[in-house]
Amino acid sequence: MNIIKKLEKEIRKEKFISRIVFPEGEDEKILKSAILAQNRKITHPILLGDKTKIQDRAKRLKVSLEGIEIVNPAQSSKLEEYSKKYSKKQDIPMEISRKILLSPLYFGAMATKTGEADGLIGGAVFTSGEVIAISQQVIGLEKGISVPSSFFLMNIPQFDGGEEGYLIFSDASVNINPCSKELADIAFASAKSARDFFGWKPRVALLSFSTKGSASHALVDKVIKATQIAKKKKFPGFVDGEFQVDAALNREVAERKIEGKLGQVAGKANVLVFPDLNASNCGYKLVKIIARAHTYGPILQGFAKPVSDLSRGAKIEDIFGVITLITSQIKKIKKDQK
Repeated sequence: MNIIKKLEKEIRKEKFISRIVFPEGEDEKILKSAILAQNRKITHPILLGDKTKIQDRAKRLKVSLEGIEIVNPAQSSKLEEYSKKYSKKQDIPMEISRKILLSPLYFGAMATKTGEADGLIGGAVFTSGEVIAISQQVIGLEKGISVPSSFFLMNIPQFDGGEEGYLIFSDASVNINPCSKELADIAFASAKSARDFFGWKPRVALLSFSTKGSASHALVDKVIKATQIAKKKKFPGFVDGEFQVDAALNREVAERKIEGKLGQVAGKANVLVFPDLNASNCGYKLVKIIARAHTYGPILQGFAKPVSDLSRGAKIEDIFGVITLITSQIKKIKKDQK
């Protein structure tokens, strides 16, 4: 079964409804996707924007807004409360804070920060840089995480490794050349994503052009150090490295290349952490084009609250998939908090 359909089925079975805020509520694709998610009982959408514009757009599209919450930041009773909190946090005058919070992206981030919303999805209109920067400033990063990052979920036809043919590729769109500490944090965040989004037991491989010392170079040293740092963390699963891709995914290759005990990751990884954006961008696009993999993402990770970016070229089914993924993450977080 398609993983999105599987997660949707689990959400509906448990009758779990998230509250996701959409800063781009006036956008046609966001509007249609939010209504679809509402009708499929996945989330209670909070659309930010001009209420009249959203209603006119819905009327033109011949879709119902029943059950959809629409909030205009300029008219919200929460504007003063959010402005005070942001003013105090940033040490700026209230007048300036209020003007900043009129931005739907800032307002949505503050709604997520305060718990009025469970998560935020943006990027259909705002740039990825804006979504990441404002989310990091307002919502903040998870404790112990130094950088935000992202992952792609790869569904690879006729591939029987990973997790039933699925792999997570990280970091796929944010950090160009992470240092060892940042790479370790990306590995940690990716493990949490594998567990929280999909219920996997993470087996995280840090990738290189070397396997366990088969090559010597500063680029290899970076990954070795990152692996050492990651192993000192209270890791949600297993982590190991440095591995070449074949040693990370093929147990027979791992047995030939690695002396001694293989451990839980070698040849069995379900999460691949690439050493830099050059490698990850080339890697995921090669797999997508040549292996005809279906990709979901990039999904943001490492934030204190669930946040996701969207490609501005995303289709409605893509946006619905992200809504389902974020709701699954929220469901897991709320279970852990009980």
